[in-house]
Amino acid sequence: MKKHRQSGFTLVEIAIVLIIVGLMIGGLVTPLSMQLEQRKISETQKSMEEAREALIGYALRNGYLPCPATSASNGLEARAGNRCAGERRSGYLPWATLGLGKLDAWNHLFRYSVTPAFSDSGVPFNLSTPRDISVATRDAGGQLVAATAVNDIPAVIVSHGKNGYGGSNELGGLIANASTTNSDEQLNAGSDTQFVSRYASDSATAPGGAYDDIVVWLSPNILFNRMVAVQKIQ
Repeated sequence: MKKHRQSGFTLVEIAIVLIIVGLMIGGLVTPLSMQLEQRKISETQKSMEEAREALIGYALRNGYLPCPATSASNGLEARAGNRCAGERRSGYLPWATLGLGKLDAWNHLFRYSVTPAFSDSGVPFNLSTPRDISVATRDAGGQLVAATAVNDIPAVIVSHGKNGYGGSNELGGLIANASTTNSDEQLNAGSDTQFVSRYASDSATAPGGAYDDIVVWLSPNILFNRMVAVQKIQ
């Protein structure tokens, strides 16, 4: 009687298949995580562009820009009379006052800094009102260079990115201080008038350190043109 050999996979063959499948899955996971992160970046940029438009809309209605919010819970601008409460010029983006979402895509509060002369409701700003905020970037050689004219920006909005260094969580608690190697993120977290907007990098040895902040500023030319169009300023 003829014996038939039983067909099937050996343990070695199964192990090889599992290794191949594991490599394929691993190759898919990294691009997928990158896609998800890029989506969060895009969502945050869109939210910040909407915030910039909301600031302009606020100025068109009122003749001045809002003060920062000091409360993470209500998101209202903190104003005392004609000026910002406590003479504060930076804090949280006043999301409730502007009718916006509260957080970026990583569930961090947006930071906001405004030139005091532009948030003073007693003396509405005009074409000659001085600004005092500057934004820098880094060139191909890693050197800091101007991204805007010096002392030319009325207001800035900052997302502290995925790592959240220097930013606040939904309840207003500090997420983490920026490392001393993250000098550009340190500047964005600690300065009211000087900011850096540049390429993202995970490298601590990159010029300015690792960086994932997103910085959006209010162009004085766009603001003035819109204000002139509705005859808010001349």
